[in-house]
Amino acid sequence: MDQILQYLTQYTMAIKQLLSRGQTQGEAAKPLLFNGEREKVVGFINACHLYISMRMKGIGKEEKILWVLTYVQGGVAKVWKENVLEKRRQGILAVEMVEELFTKMREEFREFDEESRKVDELRMLEQGGWTCDEYVQIFKKTSRGSGYEGQPLIEEFKRGLNGNIRRRLAEAESPPVTIEEWWERSVRLDRNLRQSRAEEKVLGNKGAAQVTRPPEAQLTRGFRPS
Repeated sequence: MDQILQYLTQYTMAIKQLLSRGQTQGEAAKPLLFNGEREKVVGFINACHLYISMRMKGIGKEEKILWVLTYVQGGVAKVWKENVLEKRRQGILAVEMVEELFTKMREEFREFDEESRKVDELRMLEQGGWTCDEYVQIFKKTSRGSGYEGQPLIEEFKRGLNGNIRRRLAEAESPPVTIEEWWERSVRLDRNLRQSRAEEKVLGNKGAAQVTRPPEAQLTRGFRPS
């Protein structure tokens, strides 16, 4: 155990020195610590990907692998990390690229029935108070890995759309056909409707100005309207 900790500490210090020399570029948030919760492994890997691509250019393969492992802490993930480090030290586990490490993480911490969970989430998804921009992005993320594609995917997207937008697109002279067309045209229609409502509110307020009658003092003396 002491050898493992020493091994990790040495490379962590090397990474910090490289970062302090300004050999990184761009801005990106560091990933949150990963403790082995299966539903969080994809988000953790994506966050590491983003940080590495933006902030760790010029840093070696080994340092990137050890950097990722410094964020694997707590729970069952801590035990998994210690096993990985020990196997690497002994030359048993041949992980030479950080992508290979991510593959091992996906295999180890993947959800046992991820597709069923994705299907349930997709069936419950509705636009509600979101803009279509927001709904489309969330729908894309939720549908990934659900097994839905083609017409069933389109029907799930239409089901979650707000009724007004769904009806307008379905009744259009040339309705959307592919899922990409549904995404693009629903976003465009939603933006136009929101802009139209905002303009109507401004114009409506301007047209509501009251016309005041002239004061009695300005009426000609002795004049009485017939």
